[in-house]
Amino acid sequence: MTSKPEVDPRLLEAHDLALAALREITPADTIGEPADVRVEDDGVVSLRFENRLHGYPGWYWTASLARVEDAEPTVLEVELLPGDGALLAPEWVPWAVRLAEYQAAQAAAADGDDPEDDDADDEDEDDDDLDDLDATDFDEDGSPILHAGDLDGVDIDELADDADEDDEDGGDEDGDRDGDDVTADEESGDED
Repeated sequence: MTSKPEVDPRLLEAHDLALAALREITPADTIGEPADVRVEDDGVVSLRFENRLHGYPGWYWTASLARVEDAEPTVLEVELLPGDGALLAPEWVPWAVRLAEYQAAQAAAADGDDPEDDDADDEDEDDDDLDDLDATDFDEDGSPILHAGDLDGVDIDELADDADEDDEDGGDEDGDRDGDDVTADEESGDED
């Protein structure tokens, strides 16, 4: 038979050191009351504290401490570990029982007593309003609509309209009037 090593009383009393180490990895309000102490074969002492994090029932904040010869206690590691049974699935409930509970909840909701359903109806109405929107709704708002082919907010349809107006005014692409090929020298009257 192997006997466990004698526990150093200074490690058992190092709650403040363990709490300080745990507060470095988690907010203080997630650490509960001291739960228990676990002594390992090599003299390491693990102080466990209740966990107050939602979603982790049965888990414990654990700080493992050790002491070498005449030195002060030191923290080896801190972690969140599952307790006995924390990783076990809840008791199985037959499908027929779960279905009956679901149907009862649906019947209660159909009676209209559930205020959450009123909120859901309002959301459905908002979704219906969004489905009815088209491009003219946005134009009335004054919000810009980018058509297919627009780039960086430049309306290429508008640019095409401007080019058509220039053609109707009698100018060609080079900006000449009436299509005549006139050079700048000819316009100023300087002829050689």
